[in-house]
Amino acid sequence: MIKIIDTKTVSDFTVFTREDEKKNEQIEKIVEEIIENVKANGDKALFEYCEKFDKCKLDTLLVSEKEIEEAFSQTDEYFIETLRQARDNIADFHSKQVRNDFVFTKEDGIVLGQKITPVEKAGLYVPGGTAAYPSTVLMDAVPAKIAGVSEIVMVTPPSADGKINPAILTAAKIAGVTKIFKLGGAQAVAALAYGTESVPKVDKIVGPGNIFVATAKKQVYGKVSIDMIAGPSEILVIAEPACDPANVAADLLSQAEHDRMASAVLVTDSYGFAERVSEQLEKQIPCLPRAEIARYSIDNNGKIIVAENLMQGIEISNEIAPEHLELMVDDPFAYLDAVKHAGSIFMGRNCPEALGDYFAGPNHTLPTSGTARFSSPLSVDDFVKKSQFTYYTADALNAVADSINYFANKEGLQAHGKSAMIRKEN
Repeated sequence: MIKIIDTKTVSDFTVFTREDEKKNEQIEKIVEEIIENVKANGDKALFEYCEKFDKCKLDTLLVSEKEIEEAFSQTDEYFIETLRQARDNIADFHSKQVRNDFVFTKEDGIVLGQKITPVEKAGLYVPGGTAAYPSTVLMDAVPAKIAGVSEIVMVTPPSADGKINPAILTAAKIAGVTKIFKLGGAQAVAALAYGTESVPKVDKIVGPGNIFVATAKKQVYGKVSIDMIAGPSEILVIAEPACDPANVAADLLSQAEHDRMASAVLVTDSYGFAERVSEQLEKQIPCLPRAEIARYSIDNNGKIIVAENLMQGIEISNEIAPEHLELMVDDPFAYLDAVKHAGSIFMGRNCPEALGDYFAGPNHTLPTSGTARFSSPLSVDDFVKKSQFTYYTADALNAVADSINYFANKEGLQAHGKSAMIRKEN
């Protein structure tokens, strides 16, 4: 049963604590060995890992056009249309994020500016395992396409029969993915980071995965760019007592069913309402296909926090910095300015988090584990680079050469100063 915590009777530590995944030195070492093996042996290592971890013996890693078309033909028309609608919504939202070059002149002879360039190759990791996520394909690929990435390489683990979930392949076709490889785990991240005979080396790797994937992304960072180190899913709901407790419970369970480490938190200002939501959780959990996972998540990582008022609830949310924040209140816009740290905010009583996962348009790849204090959702910005440029005429440089020389000498870097003065003197 979910814990109910009253802020009047417990310490801040109890209110704010979240279950952290412990650093596992054994996993770090395993991942390091996998990466080194892929670097040294390329495709040979990938085939071996596929057979070892996915129980799948492959002749080729690349998903063929025939396989993609077969998957597309197996997908029902309603789902295809839903994927297209979701893609269009995601594209509409992310198109507003596009940055533009700029240039300006300060004074005679000085031109400054910024140039926006997309990364050339992006790698998308799409999880397999306990669930398939075509939504992740759309959320990762569409911003990359809008940014102008020329090659979008997707990796996703195959099933034991060597096939990829048809829904994932259909989503990839609709989103415009360039190449798809039957790869999962740390070995897939290594292949994208270093390249093999089959898998092209990319410039950036995005997308969620298990602890092995997250560890691999951390270890290859610097060789390639990454989006973030994703932790377990989490949701925090701030709800007025007038809300339907069944709706609140359903929203909490929408994250609890992800995995055993997921966290679902409710903040309200009514102990009676907290109890009614708890009762609804007990009614709904047994009805879920993933009841065992949700049960563990709710019992071990879930909590209901009873605050003195909803503004205190906002303060608690800001300390936790949740991945998903639902403001289930009559006037959510009245509270929006007070929210400082949250990955994605769902406004009002008619915005379940699932709306954001699949359809609304904002990205569902979000900062977790409190990193919303300093990180942002996946966006078009993740797939572009900014270069700055400077132009001075001779007269413009001569006007500031003495200042540059003086500054450089203050830092003990005389050659820096000389590079400006030599032009003035000549």
